[in-house]
Amino acid sequence: MIKIIGAGLAGCEAAWQIANRGVDVELYEMRPEKFTPAHKTGNLAEIVCSNSLGSENSPERITAAGILKEELKYFGSLIISCAEESRVPAGGALAVDREKFSGLVTERITNHSRINLIRREICEICDSCEKIIIATGPLTSDDLAAYLRENFAGEYISFYDAVAPVILKSSIDMSRVFVAGRYGRGEDYINCPMNRDEYEKFYYELVHAERNLPHDFEAGKYFEGCMPVEAIADRGIDTLRFGAMKPRGLINPATGHEAYAVVQLRQDNSDGTLYNIVGFQTGLKWGEQKRVFSMIPGLQNAEFVRLGVMHRNTSVNAPAVLDEFLRIRGHENIFLAGQITGVEGYIESTAMGLVAGLNALSLQKFPRETAIGSLLNYLRTADARHFQPMNINLGLFPEIGLGQKIRSKKDRAKFQRDRALLAIREL
Repeated sequence: MIKIIGAGLAGCEAAWQIANRGVDVELYEMRPEKFTPAHKTGNLAEIVCSNSLGSENSPERITAAGILKEELKYFGSLIISCAEESRVPAGGALAVDREKFSGLVTERITNHSRINLIRREICEICDSCEKIIIATGPLTSDDLAAYLRENFAGEYISFYDAVAPVILKSSIDMSRVFVAGRYGRGEDYINCPMNRDEYEKFYYELVHAERNLPHDFEAGKYFEGCMPVEAIADRGIDTLRFGAMKPRGLINPATGHEAYAVVQLRQDNSDGTLYNIVGFQTGLKWGEQKRVFSMIPGLQNAEFVRLGVMHRNTSVNAPAVLDEFLRIRGHENIFLAGQITGVEGYIESTAMGLVAGLNALSLQKFPRETAIGSLLNYLRTADARHFQPMNINLGLFPEIGLGQKIRSKKDRAKFQRDRALLAIREL
């Protein structure tokens, strides 16, 4: 019997991998008995931030996130299979209908004969001979986080994450927007174009809007990959035009040209009735969100079904706390899984759930050439004095050998993909 605390993406993946190998699992989830500041339902693997699980590989483009997804598919990942079944259009990315996705995960976990789902909060860990996987994620409850810090993990790092608003498609003024993918790749996004005057007025209101900071907020402790849009804007007037609002590759059919700036809306559910504002994670006060975001062309009468919130993300200082198998140093039967390990992102968290699950059965070394192995290597070798959570990226992969001269970026990515998949199949 292996116990898993937390039934998010990582905990469910770990349970699935263990149970499918013939070992019983007790999976603990505190919701709906107790909720986090961001979760709204009792479903397992509820997605609270973006509904996109990142890019997929295609013949035209190979990405680190795409490689990681292929490795997870090789292991029969529960999260990937449910995501594919609940996908919504998102260009080259894998995006999901949140409710359908979490519903599928919940159904499969609860119906598995070797998984006993227990709805109860766990606040303490017994350091005994039984194996325990802690997969409580970035929103680990205060009581459990304090207990882990005091008794096991020592040094913690807390960052602040934010959620983007979701609006009703029927409330969008379609006469002021256009539907297109970047560089003509499909028609999966609604694009809200701005001219320079509109952008500068929007920017001014955004940076001067009233913000809602958590009571324990510490300045500067955002994770770079998921900063609130207002914090990005604080860096300069053109920062958003080279980030979430970049117009490059989006030709407005009304003018035949790129706009000065563009806000993109991505489908959020299977019915296509809900859209989220891409890259607009925010910690603005709710009234300010409605006021400022209604300045976006096409959203002047937008109906917000979910407003953005900012919340704390908790992760351990992995190089100081974890060994190469995701065990807490000095406690060989306690594994960490998911975002609490120091990775960032849905798929990365899922991968660390898979790793913890397999290691709880039998310690497994993942080749450095794989995406999974590259993430584990980062967690093990990063500078503990300056550690930050990390997404998968090609920069984490080992260098191409000296005997290989590959000039094209596309060909280098293909080489890294082929090398990773070959290594994963040889495990």
